[in-house]
Amino acid sequence: MSYLMKGVKCCSAVNEMHKVTGTLFKARVLKTILGINEPQFKMSHTSSQLSSDKADSYNYVIVGAGSAGCVLANRLTEDPLSTVLLLEAGPKDTLLGSKRLMWKIHMPAALTYNLCDEKYNWYYHTTSQKHMENRIMYWPRGRVWGGSSSLNAMVYVRGHAEDYNRWSREGATGWDYEHCLPYFKKAQTHELGPDQYRGGNGPLYVSRGKTNHPLHHAFLEATQQAGYPFTDDMNGYQQEGFGWMDMTVHQGQRWSTASAYLRPAISRPNLSVAEKTLVTKILFQGTKATGVEYVKNGQRKKAFASKEVILSGGAINSPQLLMLSGIGNADDLKKLGIPVVCHLPGVGQNLQDHLEVYVQQKCTKPITLYNAQKPVNMVRIGLEWLWKFTGEGATAHLESGGFIRSEPGVPHPDIQFHFLPSQVIDHGRVPSTMEAYQVHVGPMRSTSVGWLKLKSTDPNDHPIIEPNYMSTERDIWEFRQCVKLTREIFAQKAFEKFRGPEIQPGSHVQSDKEIDAFIRQKADSAYHPSCTCKMGQLSDSTAVVDPQTKVIGVENLRVVDASIMPSVVSGNLNAPTIMIAEKAADIIKGLPSLQEKNVPVYKPKTLET
Repeated sequence: MSYLMKGVKCCSAVNEMHKVTGTLFKARVLKTILGINEPQFKMSHTSSQLSSDKADSYNYVIVGAGSAGCVLANRLTEDPLSTVLLLEAGPKDTLLGSKRLMWKIHMPAALTYNLCDEKYNWYYHTTSQKHMENRIMYWPRGRVWGGSSSLNAMVYVRGHAEDYNRWSREGATGWDYEHCLPYFKKAQTHELGPDQYRGGNGPLYVSRGKTNHPLHHAFLEATQQAGYPFTDDMNGYQQEGFGWMDMTVHQGQRWSTASAYLRPAISRPNLSVAEKTLVTKILFQGTKATGVEYVKNGQRKKAFASKEVILSGGAINSPQLLMLSGIGNADDLKKLGIPVVCHLPGVGQNLQDHLEVYVQQKCTKPITLYNAQKPVNMVRIGLEWLWKFTGEGATAHLESGGFIRSEPGVPHPDIQFHFLPSQVIDHGRVPSTMEAYQVHVGPMRSTSVGWLKLKSTDPNDHPIIEPNYMSTERDIWEFRQCVKLTREIFAQKAFEKFRGPEIQPGSHVQSDKEIDAFIRQKADSAYHPSCTCKMGQLSDSTAVVDPQTKVIGVENLRVVDASIMPSVVSGNLNAPTIMIAEKAADIIKGLPSLQEKNVPVYKPKTLET
């Protein structure tokens, strides 16, 4: 996804800011220019160092300060008697306590910088995909405070109520919609205020777009002309249809879990945070987890947990660390010479993701984001954002979208759309070349399932990632539908005054065979890997954690992140991951689950259309 600030050189003064060494003089200058206040300054020096006067033992050790780990760190330290160590492989998301100095993270329109940069990104790649012309697919994942919530497109989508009811049927008892909805609400403060579906008092601020762009309005009008309903809240009563997207943007800034959960808790004396710290192994006494081994500044160290070790590294890192520590398929571990702590064959299996493709149309009027991406305009936009957190830099521009069913008989939406008044090329790594608009579209419940395995015993080696994309006939058919239905929307009257020639797939791509070839050549990950430490019942040989998030077959070890989803939800994954962590925090504290019964959910009058 490419946005306004892709390729921005910005003004030389801002580039110089990145070279700040932290000397008092330079710090004072920057403090004056950028309004860094004293508490922020102090925090930047004290928040993330392991205090030398503390013992290396804590009640909880959390691995990964990402979308789930930041939530857990906050919630578990609400009890002043509960001590927590949070370990993050990447750096902080601020410099000298300032978000402005890390504008590449915090300016919503600048998001592609870190999607395409290894500094804050694990920068994974898949194996060669045999059903996609042997392409190697790029998988960015956050390696910074906030994890992927510091890299993503800030789209807040919960999925459908039936996703969570399906989880319950798949063995995740207590994770149905009536037990999950209260935790979505607990996390959230929606700018439109609380209701039966929205939260009004949580740390995660959620807002709607403010650009009022004519192409967003044209898109929503075209979807209704094509026969689809308008929904005023796709995270509320009715997911099905098209409407305005919710975004984790607050006062013009990305609102990651680092901003929402970690920074408000950082001054608590019972929370210790260490960045640039790679956890290499879980420590065991027999089958009881006692702590972790990690590397920081080239030194190998240990930290101990008197209660629990909690993995929140995400769908790639969490299964990788389990396997490195001797939990996984015993045959695979033995081949690498890793002593087996617990034979758990589901670790790294059940890998699920969303693929998407961009359908692009040339725009006949100069109103897209193309003009904003010219250097002089980017400097202007960047400076306005640095000064006031306003303007075109204060949104990710994915402000409209929707969900539809691919065919009659499908019970709830299985295709998702994001509309963007711009053109994206190669994940935003290549600047756009013309005035254009596009839809990101893809199936939500793919039947292709993959796996990941260790490449070696070196924790620095990325695992082998095999998503097995497009390996079923159903997936191929659904993607054909995605292209055909998008073309139908773009052909509506609402786009007449804007519609130029189709750029991608292009008018020459018409037959099913030609559409299939286009999908194989151009579909890419929507960056939603999940399900690799599947939650389920003890009787399920493929389950990795039980419905209490405890790793099966060992003690004092949990996984809390997107990897424990039994199956991928119908939408983006950040909001569900935050919900999982909120709910898990109550489980860990021994609190009864929140529950809201009989909340109405839209069902179409007939499944025949």
